[in-house]
Amino acid sequence: MSKTIQMPALSPTMEEGTLAKWLVKEGDTVSSGDLLAEIETDKATMEFEAVDEGVIAKILVSEGSEGVKVGTVIAIIAEEGEDVAAAAAGGGAAPAPKADPVPEKAEAASKADAVPAKTAAAPAASSGDRVKASPLARRLAEAKGIDLASVTGTGTNGRIVKADIEGAKPGAAAPAAAPAASPAATAPAAAVPAPVAAAAQDFGIPHEVVKLSGMRKTIARRLTESKQQVPHIYLTVDIQLDKLLKLRGELNAGLESRKVKLSVNDLLIKALGVALEQVPECNVQFAGDQMLQFKRADISVAVSIPGGLITPIVTDAAGKGVASISTAMKDLATRAKDGKLKPEEYQGGTASLSNMGMFGIKQFEAVINPPQAMIMAIGAGEKRPYIVDDSVQIATVMSATGSFDHRAIDGADGARLMQAFKQLIENPIGLLA
Repeated sequence: MSKTIQMPALSPTMEEGTLAKWLVKEGDTVSSGDLLAEIETDKATMEFEAVDEGVIAKILVSEGSEGVKVGTVIAIIAEEGEDVAAAAAGGGAAPAPKADPVPEKAEAASKADAVPAKTAAAPAASSGDRVKASPLARRLAEAKGIDLASVTGTGTNGRIVKADIEGAKPGAAAPAAAPAASPAATAPAAAVPAPVAAAAQDFGIPHEVVKLSGMRKTIARRLTESKQQVPHIYLTVDIQLDKLLKLRGELNAGLESRKVKLSVNDLLIKALGVALEQVPECNVQFAGDQMLQFKRADISVAVSIPGGLITPIVTDAAGKGVASISTAMKDLATRAKDGKLKPEEYQGGTASLSNMGMFGIKQFEAVINPPQAMIMAIGAGEKRPYIVDDSVQIATVMSATGSFDHRAIDGADGARLMQAFKQLIENPIGLLA
């Protein structure tokens, strides 16, 4: 009997994903453990393995399809000895999910994207279907006088895109927009607010509509929730780096034979982990009517990747040696940029560290990454006048700002953490103990 392959939940919070690439084709024989497809979530691209053995009878969701809900049947697999054609026919009735359903609703809700009325020459449209086209393609078609009904779409599921309009010949002007939209078409849109798009058009500003990736949607949602729901308190300290930089140079000289090169960030990760152990009141999580008090400091480190940000986790940062932290961080950062992190490598963590010093940023206030209760924002180390041994000298100084969830962490406890962090960096030999 044939079996279905469903869109997997590759993380506890995953609700939908993009079927980025099929690694098999119809007619291929697969065994348990064989790679079937690459699934793109909001944070990473992961490989999906086969559980059953058999022959791929039919692929129901084409690669590149977005917004595929978890549990959606994406393929049919025929068992050994089963008629493949029969299995494929049996699964043919299962409708493949439409790619990118949210933008379609958004387009229907926008006046600028109203669906052109169709005449008897377009039977598909008169039966309730609509022309699928991106907002940019619609505007280009209107400007060039091209009837969308006469254009063949080359995008996902036949969607008309910019390239199709540019390659089409101008014809009769598109018919006037339908006077009323169907109830389904008036669903609330989740795209860019209409006033923003309208303002760009009203002023004649050249622009292009850029579709939000799953990662960017998640970042927007989570950061909005954080600022709306988490009462932030910010505490800043200036920290002298000269001793830390000297120690780093000495350690790197000793680690050269092991091909390990410590960064300042590696030492800061260690310092934050130790500081959280020294001030456990800050290594917590607010959970409604209770508090989670963590016994280990797992540090989420912000890493910039194409299209967004991800926070791979250095587990037990206080217990690891600085060389181990450096090796782990290099591996995590490389795989993060390749989209190859496992969910458990970027989900969780008890606190975060974000370093923008490499961009010359002197100081900033980072947004807390829920459900965590604090994040440390690191600015650039720079030469400044600084009091050393009761005299003004030139020292290498950086500013560090802690953002704390005031529901879980009192200002005094946050100040103690900042003090412990500062002392560890200014007296870095303690990091090696």
